[in-house]
Amino acid sequence: MLKTTADTFPDREIEETIGLVIANAVRARNIGRDITAGLRNLVGGEIGAYQQLLVESRAEALSRLEEQAAEQGADAIVALRVSTASVMSGAAEVLVYGTAVKLRAQ
Repeated sequence: MLKTTADTFPDREIEETIGLVIANAVRARNIGRDITAGLRNLVGGEIGAYQQLLVESRAEALSRLEEQAAEQGADAIVALRVSTASVMSGAAEVLVYGTAVKLRAQ
């Protein structure tokens, strides 16, 4: 499935706008990651365990978004946005949304 943060694809024409699609993934950190992150916080630098947690959450949310768009007959998503938020202590949400569309055949 094609995806873009732009409102259109430069080389394709949108035949039909299907509508808004939204998906999310919520993941909680674990004690092992907390200990590592706490130590990393003392010396500075990237916290790889949390970075990987967000990478996995984003991939999962995007996969769910694609599934939802495909179920509605879309072959592309435009105006794609990604947002993150803390939903409770120790858990973060990755929210993705965009507009599902059908592209004109080439």
